[in-house]
Amino acid sequence: MEILNQLISDLEKQMKDSLDYLSISFSKIRAGKASVKILDGIKIDYYGTQTPLSQASNISTPDSSTIKIQPWDKSILDLIQKEIISSNLGLNPVKNEDSLIINIPTLTEERRKELVKQAKFENENTKISIRNIRRKGNDDLKKHSDFSKDLISDFENKIQKLTDLYISKSDDLFKIKESDIMTV
Repeated sequence: MEILNQLISDLEKQMKDSLDYLSISFSKIRAGKASVKILDGIKIDYYGTQTPLSQASNISTPDSSTIKIQPWDKSILDLIQKEIISSNLGLNPVKNEDSLIINIPTLTEERRKELVKQAKFENENTKISIRNIRRKGNDDLKKHSDFSKDLISDFENKIQKLTDLYISKSDDLFKIKESDIMTV
């Protein structure tokens, strides 16, 4: 019995990790407001090491439509600018003495719809991941032939309730992100 409770606990942790990953993915989808998280995936070659931009510079948002990047080492300004442009984020950093300024343009209706599609895609991938966790859990459960069929059935129901809960949480996160994207 303790083995089955541990299985449920492990499945819940995996589902929570899927939801956490969705939150991170959503934070990278910009909604027309300046956010330093937009630049999280950018790494630069800093003295021979691939370094996240946030570890080589100070990144701030002076207002809701501007991101300011001040590198610790001013000699890497051009490198940072090149990496941001080649990152396919649609951002165009402008040099300003010892920093880079990125103006976040307001989103068109068409671009907002594209971002909602992207968020929906991420949400669907998360739900698939949660369902795969459920399937694996049910498969692991069936390996325990030493437990009664009723007990196995009860735990299958618990796994299904857990799955339904996390899929619902995933949909809730998507609705919040969709509202955030579509709000002008």
